[in-house]
Amino acid sequence: MNKTILYFASSLLFVTSLAQADNWPHWRGEAGNGVSTTAKPPSEWTTTKNVKWKVAVPGLGSGSPVIWEDRVFVTSAVGTENSKALQFILYCFDRQTGDLRWQRTAVTATPHQGTHSTNGFASASPCTDGEHVYAHFGSRGLFCYTMDGDLIWKRDDFPPMNIRNSFGEGSSPTLDGDKILVPWDHEGPSFLYALNKLTGQEIWKTPRDSATCWSTPLVVEHLGQKQVVMNGQKIARAYDLESGKELWNCSGQTQRPAASPVAGNGLVYVGSGFRGAYLGALRLDGRGNIKGTKSVAWEIEKDTPDVGSLLLSSGRIYYFKEKTGVLTCINAVTGELHFGPVRTGLQAIYASPVAAGGLVYLTDRNGTTVVIKDSATFEIVATNSVEETVDATPAPVDRELFIRGEKHLFCIAE
Repeated sequence: MNKTILYFASSLLFVTSLAQADNWPHWRGEAGNGVSTTAKPPSEWTTTKNVKWKVAVPGLGSGSPVIWEDRVFVTSAVGTENSKALQFILYCFDRQTGDLRWQRTAVTATPHQGTHSTNGFASASPCTDGEHVYAHFGSRGLFCYTMDGDLIWKRDDFPPMNIRNSFGEGSSPTLDGDKILVPWDHEGPSFLYALNKLTGQEIWKTPRDSATCWSTPLVVEHLGQKQVVMNGQKIARAYDLESGKELWNCSGQTQRPAASPVAGNGLVYVGSGFRGAYLGALRLDGRGNIKGTKSVAWEIEKDTPDVGSLLLSSGRIYYFKEKTGVLTCINAVTGELHFGPVRTGLQAIYASPVAAGGLVYLTDRNGTTVVIKDSATFEIVATNSVEETVDATPAPVDRELFIRGEKHLFCIAE
């Protein structure tokens, strides 16, 4: 191979890798850890400064935006003339202009159960692999579309979920290889489904001894075997991706967990913080019940996350408490404290932290985002607001940050 061809091939490989990285295909980003390794969005904005565009999104939804190349996808539940029925809609916006490219009403239905006063009925985030986009509306079904909005398949035959205290549904699906993983934890028979992402047909269905949980599955790999790690009521579990067989479990989790796992350094980190506190760094080589074994690298039982998920960035784990906004940062390998818990000025947090460009973005329900350095020391860089409720996790891509508010979708860019 001559130098010209070699250079072209190397350049093409680099460009292809970059194109794959410069997307936000899932509510927790490229690897499910809440990090963009390439994005460098602004650190400062107001309702007018560094707002590239702002577009109204009808209805209510706290699912996060996902971005693939020139498209931005969000879901919403929109009221109808029948006050009890809702239209469950997937929107596709043009990334450059904010113009609506298309919208599809997946289903019009009346929810069988109520929801929390701060939750709607479109809380799951969509996900995409660049060929299809998947909109998950919980008990209303899972819907697969082409990137141009053509319906490929739907699964609306799942049993209705009975959520604890009628707080509403919220777990999101996860894509990996030929599978889409759909969690189904509630106060009835709970399962984890693996469906063929091209057809919607069931590949496996694993019963779960877990009540209501709002966590989302994370796929990790150990010695060539992919595992699906799921938080759960009192116990975290891992399953073989190919068969659905349970590989290991670890007790210690608290009631009604919502935080999703993250993984790195040969460890998976699982935490929860309602009526108790637990964060464990778990090795992936365990089998059966690993509690109290060498497969548990370390544990923390104070100030662990409740609603927002963990952030794993640059060898550090960040997490905060939902009601108080206090932030903690620890060494991911050892569990040793870097700083915290510290006050951030935020309160009532549903969105999970995200990292990009050497910064960490922390957003509360008031629409305020505190930006800090991605560092072992606590340093606030800026405090910003879009001046409307934000429950969804922001999405950093390239030099932009996409924020889904209660009424609008914002593209923040210099």
